[in-house]
Amino acid sequence: MSVTPVVIWIVVFVISLYVLIRASDYFTGAAAKIGLSFGIPDFIIGVTIVAIGTSLPEIVSSVIAVVRHSSEMVVGNVVGSNIANIFLVLGIAAVIGKKLTITYDLVHIDLPLLMGSAFLLAITIVDGKFTLLEAMLCMSGLIVYLLHAISVEKRRTGVMAQKEIKLGKELRGKTFVVLVLSGVFIFIGAKYTVESVIQLSALLHLGTEVIAASAVALGTSLPELMVTISAARKGMPEIAIGNVLGSNIFNALAVMGIPGLIGTLVIPQNILLFGLPMMIIATLLFFFMGQDKEITQWEGWLLIIFYVFFIVKLFNLG
Repeated sequence: MSVTPVVIWIVVFVISLYVLIRASDYFTGAAAKIGLSFGIPDFIIGVTIVAIGTSLPEIVSSVIAVVRHSSEMVVGNVVGSNIANIFLVLGIAAVIGKKLTITYDLVHIDLPLLMGSAFLLAITIVDGKFTLLEAMLCMSGLIVYLLHAISVEKRRTGVMAQKEIKLGKELRGKTFVVLVLSGVFIFIGAKYTVESVIQLSALLHLGTEVIAASAVALGTSLPELMVTISAARKGMPEIAIGNVLGSNIFNALAVMGIPGLIGTLVIPQNILLFGLPMMIIATLLFFFMGQDKEITQWEGWLLIIFYVFFIVKLFNLG
């Protein structure tokens, strides 16, 4: 094994993943501005454009992985991201925030929906493949979740007046340019992220799903990590926890569902035997920790220890 190609592809991976994440951020911001300028209520934008936008890196890279006949990356990314979001992101937030307090709605509505999405994912991939019918089931679940998110947002904020933001021609034109350019960079970033994972897996003799469940999943979870840490520091635990909940539900339903509409996804054995059980354990821990409506600093440390164990064991299995 030559060191030089490995180093080159690691650099390509880091740069392309960064481009993918940053471009997705710009794309989401531009799409939200355009939505507001057309008079779409901000709560609708929040639970559709922004929610989907935060999952764009996973969705686009997963679609490209299917086209490149590396569909095992998709489930590796979804399972790895969901594990990282609970064990690492939530764990760090609890440690930094000393204690995260959960509201009634999250415990009695959102957490059960998270459990439902995790178990739906589990039963659809347990046979080693993810078919078109199962993709359609996940997309149906996504519609249910979006309708729930919209109804909850309406209830929390009341019937809001539509925000009409008057954008000048120059600003509106610039916003559309940003939207198009960021879309192009999302594609380029995703293309080279997938290509670098395929090349590295061959050079390092690892399954693409191992790299997807570790490096790709961690990289695409960084935006959630930054938002969650910021919310925890500012004493806004609902945002910190809601961000993780929404991201995991989207991953299980949309990031699996959309690529599944293109072709049947292959589910590797090590994901079924180790990754999936770890994701279920993470989800169950989150569910039970949330029952007393708080996640303590000590529970945060426990979650981080679980993540370290997951990464170490994943590469042992690889």
